[in-house]
Amino acid sequence: MKGGPVQRRDFLLALAAGTAGCLSACNTTQPTAHSSSPASSPAQAAQASPLTSTSPSPTPSPTPSLNPLHLQDGPPSLPAPSPADSLITGLPENVGNVLAITIDDGVDSSVVDAYLDFARDSGVRLTFFVTGCYPSWTDNRDKMKPLVESGQVQLANHTWTHPDLTTLSEGEIIDELTQCENLLRNTYGVTGAPFIRPPYGGRSSVTDSVCAKVGYSTTTMWYGSFGDSGQLTPEVLLGEAQKWLLAQHIVIGHANFPTVTHVYGQIIDILRQRSLQTATLDDVYFGAGHNRHV
Repeated sequence: MKGGPVQRRDFLLALAAGTAGCLSACNTTQPTAHSSSPASSPAQAAQASPLTSTSPSPTPSPTPSLNPLHLQDGPPSLPAPSPADSLITGLPENVGNVLAITIDDGVDSSVVDAYLDFARDSGVRLTFFVTGCYPSWTDNRDKMKPLVESGQVQLANHTWTHPDLTTLSEGEIIDELTQCENLLRNTYGVTGAPFIRPPYGGRSSVTDSVCAKVGYSTTTMWYGSFGDSGQLTPEVLLGEAQKWLLAQHIVIGHANFPTVTHVYGQIIDILRQRSLQTATLDDVYFGAGHNRHV
């Protein structure tokens, strides 16, 4: 068997080459097969793709980003309106789970602007008590007027320069109210009557009587406040909101400092958790669609 060793060597070489080829083929095809294999269970799929988790963040952000601000469409369902008393601090009991959010002053034009965005995005109905000397009320006319026309935003009187009415003469009180009324008429084509909010809550039977002489027959106080006539922290403001955003309350805020603009989302959360709806004073005492045009 002269040729035996050569043939055997050639056979072994061929066998080795074949084995290497098989191993190479397995190594090149295995990743393709693995990547195309579907997960065999939802748990495996979740492990393979952790970005598919939909668990919400446990910490709310200062402004809403995950949830829309929307609270309501149009005015809430209310009983037939009855005239307001000469002095009010809260809404009638028969309005149910409804409150009035009222905003005073308007020192900061950007805060008034932000409140208008809030109203537009959420459907919240607001009553602004306008201090007429501040430029906010003319600066924001174009954005505000459609909301006033629709009835979602109501404008009422908070005097011209924000004085304590109990320190003024009758003529001075009338002048303060008349100047603000003229602003509302000339800028928005509406009257603020009959709702007057005396600055600092300074009022008496005498001041109420003088206001009524020029059509402002309902002195409008409040039952709870955001406490933001001055600068304060978001935590303090939200603490006040938690305390006072309740059914049948008239709650007072101020368009003076930007703190409130960073917590609109949390305010909406409070209203949702308590199943509360908002109304203007007109909605409650005159009915939705009340015509304020002059």
